[in-house]
Amino acid sequence: MAALSPRALDVSELVIEVFRANGALIAAGDDLARPAGLTSTRWQVLGVVDETPLTVADVARTMGLRRQSVQQTADALVRDGLAVYRDNPKHRRAKLIAPTPAGLTALASVERRHAAWADALADRLGPETIAAARSALHELLSALEAPHGR
Repeated sequence: MAALSPRALDVSELVIEVFRANGALIAAGDDLARPAGLTSTRWQVLGVVDETPLTVADVARTMGLRRQSVQQTADALVRDGLAVYRDNPKHRRAKLIAPTPAGLTALASVERRHAAWADALADRLGPETIAAARSALHELLSALEAPHGR
């Protein structure tokens, strides 16, 4: 294995922390969503289409995910009566996904729990830490999305 420079080691440690944070956020999201019969992933998809129906591809782009994984989630939401596919006036084959009334009820339930959770987390972190983390993650994402960043 190639030895990492101190700078590369710092980046690698940052990536590991981001992966760990992602896992913790997914677990927290699952805990928040479970009482409404959702998962983090289902909550995220419903949250993207709650006001404006979108195609699966548009949802995937918005979330930074692969279309196939969003398609599976959308199909499950439709199967469980939490979303529907609607005709898309701009494209014959690419249907729009939209929440059903049951989906909107589940989403509202999760969002109420999320608001309380986010307030409690904000109290623990403080505004300076939150601002610094947002800025650092924004810079990391910009660097990853730039040419040759991946």
